[in-house]
Amino acid sequence: MDEAPQEAATTRLPDVNTITIGAPFGWIAGAWRDFLKAPGPCLIYGAIMVVASVGLTALLYHLAAIRWLFVAAAGFMLVAPMLAMGLYQTGRMLERGEKPRIGDILFVRKAMRQDVMILGLALFLVYSVWVEMAHLVYGLSTHKFHKTVPDFVNFMLNDPEGHTMVMTGTAIGGLIAFLAFTVVAVAAPMLLNEKGNVFVAAITSFRAVAANFIPMLVWAMLIVALTVLGIATGFLGLVITFPLIGLASWRAYRDLVPSSAGDVTA
Repeated sequence: MDEAPQEAATTRLPDVNTITIGAPFGWIAGAWRDFLKAPGPCLIYGAIMVVASVGLTALLYHLAAIRWLFVAAAGFMLVAPMLAMGLYQTGRMLERGEKPRIGDILFVRKAMRQDVMILGLALFLVYSVWVEMAHLVYGLSTHKFHKTVPDFVNFMLNDPEGHTMVMTGTAIGGLIAFLAFTVVAVAAPMLLNEKGNVFVAAITSFRAVAANFIPMLVWAMLIVALTVLGIATGFLGLVITFPLIGLASWRAYRDLVPSSAGDVTA
């Protein structure tokens, strides 16, 4: 007799807050303060992302597929929320007054469960669609084969067909990325709660974005700007910008979902 009410309580959709357009800037400011409280683990976490990014770039170069570096960089923004689970844990521990160690955030036990894997699989499928769309847009834009980054950049900047490819690819990629963002913006940190349900988390994320469309659009643009800044510095900037985005995402979740206070005190 008690199982049904308990299940209903577990799957009940939480309330979402309404935030101001300036809230995302407050999340970044708070994330910087958190970063300074645990610089060692955050820098190591960011360095791992840099090593992985450089390794992927080297692999693309070795396979003579360096032109797909831009596709990989865009795809990074789709899957990055799942790569930041340790940073959400960092924000959570700092909020509890605990001192995170690198071992605490590299191996987050609560991230190793089915609901998190389902969300990660969903993002991987979205990324797969984005890659196929990028292939299609490139193939329809030109009959030439650009083997090097300078050739490809010259094609994008100086060829009318390249201009068309960039505009079309940006429009399609931006739409796919924002749709993914609406599902994962709150869902990823929400799944640190062991009782979290992936479907409830995804719906809550969508509701949070829908209720705060302009502020969340600003947040998405800040994420893109910080990621591009990190990549534009030869990936070295990701050592700082990636942890900042992850820590700020935890703060975003805490602001948007009032019941998330239980995730900190639990």
